Amino acid sequence: MKPPRFDYVRVESIEQAVELLAQHGDEARVIAGGQSLMPMLNMRLVRPQVLIDIAKAAELSGIKANGKVVSIAAATTQNALLRWQGLRAHLPLLAQALPHIGHFQTRNRGTVGGSLCHADPSSELPLCLALLEGVVELRSRRGTRRLAARDFQVGVLTTAKQADELATRIHFPKAPEDAVFAFKEFHRRHGDFAVVALAAMRCENTVRLAVGGVGDRPEVRSWDGLQGSAIDDALNEFAWQLGGSDDIHATARYRREQVRHLGRLAIAETAP
Repeated sequence: MKPPRFDYVRVESIEQAVELLAQHGDEARVIAGGQSLMPMLNMRLVRPQVLIDIAKAAELSGIKANGKVVSIAAATTQNALLRWQGLRAHLPLLAQALPHIGHFQTRNRGTVGGSLCHADPSSELPLCLALLEGVVELRSRRGTRRLAARDFQVGVLTTAKQADELATRIHFPKAPEDAVFAFKEFHRRHGDFAVVALAAMRCENTVRLAVGGVGDRPEVRSWDGLQGSAIDDALNEFAWQLGGSDDIHATARYRREQVRHLGRLAIAETAP
């Protein structure tokens, strides 16, 4: 299939993009890598009148580590982040998760901000953002605001970003020195969206676990002093709270079982 007709504008700055979004609102869509948007255009799931290309806006690419935070410009490609020298030291969870995103070729085009704004509940980057309690920075003609992960992704392919807002930067807290991370994912083939994905973080006696692919968005739980049979009890309760649904990829029951199984593996991997 071919996309519907639209006007195409390539911008060179955040200000240009924000001005166009203010003018066109819901009739506009932002494109950078296009790995999610182009299939939706070709299937005519979205029909924008204006396509705003931000890929060449220099200020929307790059990674900065300042103090206790790593700030990633929204149009930074997934492979650029994967190649960043500070990734394993500052964001070890993302170092584990990024190789699971698509394939090398798609990561060369797919962007960090694009993945987060697409908000697929099975996607790896929204899962990491939720576990690490990252923040998405949004810019509009009205000003700048920052949304925590739990407030940004509100449902399936749905975020709290307004039609006139542009995601400009994503802020991840640097990993604490004593933190240990694990990432687990079940998919039918490498590069496919995860059927179920889990990310775990242990700091001292506290374990945090994020689950994607079961609910409408990534969900996070924390436990203190979790060990022995209490791990299975906690994972079973979490799995039932997530619920899940049947689709062509897996049943809700199978997804809950993967939460129990992969959760056990992830928590064990972070154990001292």
